[in-house]
Amino acid sequence: MKHFTFFLVAVAMMAGLVALIAPVSGRADGQAAPAFLTKIPHGYRDWQWVSSAHEAGNLNSLGAVLGNDVAIKAYREGKLPFPDGTIIAALHYQNVPSQENNKIFGRVQSFVPGSPTNIQFMVKDSKKYAATGGWGFGHFQDGKPGDAALMKSCFPCHEKTKASDLVFTHYAP
Repeated sequence: MKHFTFFLVAVAMMAGLVALIAPVSGRADGQAAPAFLTKIPHGYRDWQWVSSAHEAGNLNSLGAVLGNDVAIKAYREGKLPFPDGTIIAALHYQNVPSQENNKIFGRVQSFVPGSPTNIQFMVKDSKKYAATGGWGFGHFQDGKPGDAALMKSCFPCHEKTKASDLVFTHYAP
């Protein structure tokens, strides 16, 4: 009986040790999943339009905000928080006057998207991105992901919009 008790205690201790040193968040290297994306979600250019955005000041950009099917359904139903699987894309372009249109109008009043500046994504996965309110963030310029320092600025800014589940853009039906 003593040997059996010793065996059970040894097995329990070994199980506890394995649980303590096992990798976190499913990563083989033991590191937590980053709160930012390193790959552009496939097919985003075919997603539906959510809204448009204009940012003045230093950015002076026009944006097209798109959502995957999960995002569009949640937006239309007014569902908050957004469900896991929601992906929102923001395609940003330089805001430039349209010389062609302005000639017709007789004054400067028409602006169009110019050169692309960046693409940003938000991906909802409440378990994988628990540390950042359930959202993973992505910023891509010329197809390349933003560095970790840039990406660390996303969550603190979005955290200020808790009432809308960290999302700035409202649906424009």
